[in-house]
Amino acid sequence: MIFRYPNGKPYEPKEQFVHKKQQTITYSNRGMTLEEDLNETNKYYLESKLAVIHKKPTPVQIVNVDYPRRSAAVIKEAYFKQSSTTDYNGIYRGKYVDFEAKETKNKTSFPLQNFHAHQIDHMRNIVEQGGICFVILSAFNEFYYLEAQNLLTFWNRQETGGRKSITHDELNEHGHKIPLGYQARIDYLKIIDKLYF
Repeated sequence: MIFRYPNGKPYEPKEQFVHKKQQTITYSNRGMTLEEDLNETNKYYLESKLAVIHKKPTPVQIVNVDYPRRSAAVIKEAYFKQSSTTDYNGIYRGKYVDFEAKETKNKTSFPLQNFHAHQIDHMRNIVEQGGICFVILSAFNEFYYLEAQNLLTFWNRQETGGRKSITHDELNEHGHKIPLGYQARIDYLKIIDKLYF
């Protein structure tokens, strides 16, 4: 199946072939990805009537479908309708909440190339309108809450020829570590409470 961007270019996922050495096994995430952890957290928030936060669907235009059997359809070609903005949005205590979730396996820094210019523009607009905007980063075997204002500072530094990543020390200084929990696995509302209420 071919996915295409709005400009017609085909979407080609980056495949990384890395020779893996023997690694120590960590059970910290118990096989769950950052997105799955956040979806479970948001489900708990909704069921507990704490917040209404949902993952935004990626709009796709289906162009070509093959029907090998009456009961089965195979999508052969599709296009992204528009560039996506951030991953999640919703409302908490009467405030609009909008955030992006990113992860890296880099051991020394968080590359800013994980973000796209249209996502940065979207976050800047949310901040200008008084919304709560941030990113949740999975890096260095930790989860971090980084306010959009701080991300924008790092992005602007990159745009003016500076460093193209956020160091571990910078993330510890400007971000907020989120401990893993049981029901709310990545309980970012506690950090929002501390920063805004």
